[in-house]
Amino acid sequence: MQSRRHFIRNVSLTGAALFAGVQARAADLPMVDEKDPTATALKYVADATKSKDPKYTAGSNCGNCVLFQGKATDKAGPCPLYAGKQVATAGWCASYAKKAG
Repeated sequence: MQSRRHFIRNVSLTGAALFAGVQARAADLPMVDEKDPTATALKYVADATKSKDPKYTAGSNCGNCVLFQGKATDKAGPCPLYAGKQVATAGWCASYAKKAG
């Protein structure tokens, strides 16, 4: 019979291993191309400062968007709007929603 302490330790280690695996896979994802149909529809640009969209405001970028799943210090990270691809942290699209805080 497994003790409660061993069970909790094993669950913690399994969770940490799964998290590390997800992080490693995210880095292997290809970058979204600005010409991708979804990117075009959402007016994605890899450099937010080059956005011509009237909704864009200075300082807005993927790194400080609630949808961005990477760290603000990463060069790129996953976004659920572009399944299987990464967006540039410095990028921007029309679905931008500022993180609280």
